[in-house]
Amino acid sequence: MKILCLSYIEEQKFDRMSESERATFIGECLAYDNDLRKNGHFVRLEGLQSARTAKTLRYRSGKVSITDGPFAETKEQIGGILLLDTQNLHHATELMSKHPGIRVATFEMRPIDEQSTENVNTSEPRIEK
Repeated sequence: MKILCLSYIEEQKFDRMSESERATFIGECLAYDNDLRKNGHFVRLEGLQSARTAKTLRYRSGKVSITDGPFAETKEQIGGILLLDTQNLHHATELMSKHPGIRVATFEMRPIDEQSTENVNTSEPRIEK
């Protein structure tokens, strides 16, 4: 089962770490990611740039509007995504509860709806006849 882990972080929390604290923390996270990889659970990880670089698109009144930054007015913003391959959602939550990143981030775990996207995520789209 594929599980998407959305990582929400309060950017100031990470920025307040000293360089050595940040380096140690990142090293611990990378080591745990390598454990996930060795055990066949790690599919893909993507870190995101700061929420300050984001654009939000909305469709309203027949037009697309584009604004700077994330839509939500909150301290925590999405900092990255991790795609896991696990037995089930419970197994994924067990794995991620041990990840060092939990000390500075909130993890939202969502099963991927592979059936609804199986025709979309191919190199050549299938044409139904």
